[in-house]
Parts: sequence; C-alpha cells; structure tokens
Amino acid sequence: MILLRRLNKPSKTVATPINDATARHLRTQTADSAPSSAKYDDLINAAGRRGDFATVRDLLSRRLTVGCLNTSNTFKFIATSTAALDELLRSLGAVDDWFARKHAHDALVAQLARLHRAADALRVAETMARRSYGVTAATFDPIVNALARRKDMAAAWRTMDAMRECGVQPSAAAFNYILMGYCFVGDVASAADTVDRMEAEGVKVEAMTYDALVLGACRAGRVEVALAVVRRAVESGVAALFSTYTHIIGEMVRRGYYEQAAEFVRIFAGKNEKLDAEIYGYLVRRLKYKKRIGEAKSLAEEMDQTLQSVEED
Repeated sequence: MILLRRLNKPSKTVATPINDATARHLRTQTADSAPSSAKYDDLINAAGRRGDFATVRDLLSRRLTVGCLNTSNTFKFIATSTAALDELLRSLGAVDDWFARKHAHDALVAQLARLHRAADALRVAETMARRSYGVTAATFDPIVNALARRKDMAAAWRTMDAMRECGVQPSAAAFNYILMGYCFVGDVASAADTVDRMEAEGVKVEAMTYDALVLGACRAGRVEVALAVVRRAVESGVAALFSTYTHIIGEMVRRGYYEQAAEFVRIFAGKNEKLDAEIYGYLVRRLKYKKRIGEAKSLAEEMDQTLQSVEED
C-alpha cells in the first residue's frame, strides 16, 4: 500500500510468611486502612531499597490474593538499586503462582522501560520467554513505546525483532507506537513503510492506526499529511474516530486556519448525524475559545441546517 507518499489460575502453595515488621503492619490494619495497591507498593519499595528481595517476592504473591494489582510504582526502588536486577529476577522467578509471577515480570518490564533502561527491560522480557513465564505482546509494548517516544526508531525495530525471536507476534499497538514516532519527526516515508509492514504481517490497519498517524502528523506540524491520512482511511472504508477529526481541527485552529477548518468539517459532514454534531460542535467550541464569536455563531447555524438535512434524508 502506498500511503502518504503522496486468568487466574489458583496457586498451589500458600505464600511463605513475610518478615515480622511487614506481617505486623498488615495484621494491625483496620477497616479504614485496608490493604491497597499503594500500601503494597510502599512496602515493596521499602523492602527493595534495603535489598530484602525475599520480602518483595512474598508481598508480590500476597497482594494479588486481596485484589491489589501491581502499578507503575510497584518497582520504583529499581531506579536507585540499579545493581539489584539479577537478584530481583531470581526472587521473582521463585513466585509460585503463575499469574502473580507473570504480572510481576510485566510490571518490572514496564518500569524499566519508563526509566529508559530498554536493554534491561528487554532482558527481563526475554527471560520471561525463555522460562515460559507467559510473555505476550503486551509485555514488549512498553519498551517499543518508550523507544519510539525517544525517537530511537532503530532500537524500537530491534525490539520488534526480539519479540518475533521469542515467538511473539508484534501487536497493532506496537506498530502504532512506531508510526507515532515517525510522524513526530515528520518522516512520512518511513510511516508509510511501517503501514506496509503491518499489512504484510497480517496486522489489521484499523481506526486506531490512522488515529496514531494523524495525531503524530499534527504534532509534527504536518497538517497536509494528516489530511492525506484521513482521505486514505475513508477510501479504505475505515470509519475514522472522533479524535482523528479533532486532532486536525485543533491543529488548524491553533495555527489560525479558521476557514480551512470549517471547510474540512463541511467535507465530511452529511453522512453521520452524531459525528456531524460532534465535529461541528468541537469546531464551534474552539472558535469561541479563540474569540471568533461571529464565525462560531455562523458555523452553529450551519450545523443546525446540516443536521436537519441529514434527518430528512
């Protein structure tokens, strides 16, 4: 395609007792201070900072039994304990419950990716694959996302290759992150090649893909590219998302292209009453925010006429 060139399984064992201080903390909690994800995060990070990875392991096992999932703060201590990763991995590998073990590894990968430690994050993901800890595309997605945000596209593609080597099919989300990265830097040709690769690998090019392209193009100041993407989506029979239209309208208004924004809305009006109301309404609100009251009023009247015409049809 030439584009723009123009679960839960029950644990077999009960988690081993955690250290006395942590046990006392949990035992003495009242109804007003019931266990929560935030409290478990605090305990895990405290144990991690002092190097007590046995307690980290037991807390990770225990928290899921009370419905406290891991969060973006669960492995926050790893930011200052850079030399502890190997020991932490050994402890995580000793978690008995399969879901708790997988969830912990996934959370660690995501935390390392956020810390821009892509190599370490990839090593954890590959360990999951090698030891059959339930690695999935969602495990790798945070790494690709972090690299694409940093515009390190070569590393992002290497991560995609690593996924395949681990027997994991890259997700549409991962491709969308890469598309966003290319659009942010205005590399339209590479974005088009990425869409081609998606189709070649059988990954469906969907509304979210076009939305990623449009958002990236708008943020890169390439409104003409964003318009071409929407045209391609329509020609392909894909119904663009409401956000896809608002990306373009918002960027046009931000740049002072008021007449062009109104014309863009008119071009896509008359087919879907709800969508018409939403995109007209969004533009009217943006014009009012810009103190373009006369234009906003005129467009609102036009919107009423358009919606009436759709109802009659």
